[in-house]
Amino acid sequence: MTQTRRQILVMGNWKLNGSKTMVADLIKALKAPATECPAVAVAVCPPVLFLGQAQTLLADSSIALGAQDADLNSEGAFTGENSAIMYTEFDVQYVLVGHSERRTLHNEADATVAAKFAAVQRAGLTPVLCIGETDAQFEANDTQAVVQRQLQAVIDHCGIEAFNNAVIAYEPVWAIGTGKTATPEIAQNVHAAIRTFLAGLDAAIAAKIQILYGGSVKGASAAGLFAMADIDGALVGGAALIADEFAAIIRAGA
Repeated sequence: MTQTRRQILVMGNWKLNGSKTMVADLIKALKAPATECPAVAVAVCPPVLFLGQAQTLLADSSIALGAQDADLNSEGAFTGENSAIMYTEFDVQYVLVGHSERRTLHNEADATVAAKFAAVQRAGLTPVLCIGETDAQFEANDTQAVVQRQLQAVIDHCGIEAFNNAVIAYEPVWAIGTGKTATPEIAQNVHAAIRTFLAGLDAAIAAKIQILYGGSVKGASAAGLFAMADIDGALVGGAALIADEFAAIIRAGA
């Protein structure tokens, strides 16, 4: 699939971390590297409590704002949930759906993830669909079957056209928070398989969609990953909380 290189997107998922001081300090430190690398798209996903603060701090920057999850409902009696419609008031652009921690800790099924994906798009936002296999599935050589099943659930619910406005993040569960990272070659093989699977339904969508890699990405490993033809950036966890480390990943994308 020869084409102009897709833009690198580096997105930080802060997970359940943060304070007002931390948010202010981290965003302040990330503005310069983001400005220095205009060809790289940069986004941060703080906890929902800090979206308003982050919106204000990011107003004069090129860094986009993301949310870590969204309910599949727009409103109603769903205590503790947050809807994609609400996020539009905070200039949120991206919303993670189907992160492995949501799938495992909150028992989110593929169908639930697909419904959340649709809800995010109805609000005019861009879903970042997280897919990936467990260590046991990886060892059993089930990686492709797992990620294709997770993609198919969204296709069945929304249609392949929905990927015109979406990002995919391949996150092998065995490499999240473990310090283990898939080699660039392993990650590339999976990314290429994802793109080939989508191309079987719509070649144009497959060619343009950004597929990020996530799984203990660090500044030292980012350049090798980004050099791969089908790896279009990173969804970064722990390293996104360290300004110098996240800045190194941004610079690797440039």
